[in-house]
Amino acid sequence: RARSGARIIAVTGSAGKTTTKEALRHVLSAVGTVHASAQSFNNHWGVPLTLARMPESCDYAVFEIGMNHPGEVRPLVKMVRPHVAIVTLIAAAHLGFFRNLDEIAQAKAEIFEGLEPDGAALLNRDDSRWKLLDKMAKAAGVEHVYSFGENARSTFRLVKCELDADHSVIAAKIDGREVLARVGAPGRHMVQNVLAVLGAAQLVGADLGKVASALADLSAERGRGKRHILRHPKGPITLIDESYNANPASMAAAMALLNATPVSGEGRRIAVLGDMLELGSHSAKLHAALAELIIGTGTQTVFLGGPEMRALAEILPSDVNTEYRAGAEELKPLLLSAVRPGDVVMVKSSKGIGFSKLVEALLSKFPAQAAT
Repeated sequence: RARSGARIIAVTGSAGKTTTKEALRHVLSAVGTVHASAQSFNNHWGVPLTLARMPESCDYAVFEIGMNHPGEVRPLVKMVRPHVAIVTLIAAAHLGFFRNLDEIAQAKAEIFEGLEPDGAALLNRDDSRWKLLDKMAKAAGVEHVYSFGENARSTFRLVKCELDADHSVIAAKIDGREVLARVGAPGRHMVQNVLAVLGAAQLVGADLGKVASALADLSAERGRGKRHILRHPKGPITLIDESYNANPASMAAAMALLNATPVSGEGRRIAVLGDMLELGSHSAKLHAALAELIIGTGTQTVFLGGPEMRALAEILPSDVNTEYRAGAEELKPLLLSAVRPGDVVMVKSSKGIGFSKLVEALLSKFPAQAAT
């Protein structure tokens, strides 16, 4: 780290870490050489490995820093010593290891302790824990605290947003400058991540025009919203692969994405949902709360798997066609026989539940062409 002259950005948060990191990798590649964490290399193994692999000559480096217990971010960020530290949002991820969201925010706030002198914190102004994070950044000695969001007082502010099924068009004020951009990856949650990306790019001195232009080619990653068009003999099916991870906040974002994606013909919106892990004593309540999301988005058919999803299966109304099974293997034959042309299928679960197997099964039965 000491040998590098790169401008370094570190990203943490309860959701959106990898998506934001990959978006930064993508847009900064338009203005220089970039080194970034592979996959989700964000723990006590992955962060040092990413540092060890960093070329001495790169212009920018982006590190993802994760945690599921207090005290895990601090030693990692002190290795990385970023110039910009982003906290994407605070949500009920790993809530089984914390008493409440404030404790999660406090653990994420450890990222401020490793900032370079004169470094900047970049916070989500729309987040419920923004004030707490702002206070903790200043308590850690951070003199430059910036924010992103729709809130009128955000440093990097969303002015206008048009959401389409496969992209978004945004207008944002970045340090007083209006930036217009087409975002190639769809979803309101992606727009929020992009605001952080634009803010961080500005803070590390990147050419904002080139960065904004590069957003047009941004695409969702495998397991994090990547789309496929499945070739059913009688017509196409849209598959949205959200199978990498899940918590209440990312579930809400994925359901909104499903709702925004148009069906065709006799097609239906189908949610295939697996357990959200590490929620502890809050688990049953948080799984049951997904019923409101499902009803609100008008999702007609739901496949549920995993012991925690039973709480949701038991309270969904009879007008939602619901299939509940113990896990992915038990759901597989039901799902493969149920899908039909025109459907939009969204698969979402925590990684440990193994719903990526359902994505693989669909891709195997109906060979696909990747969609943007």
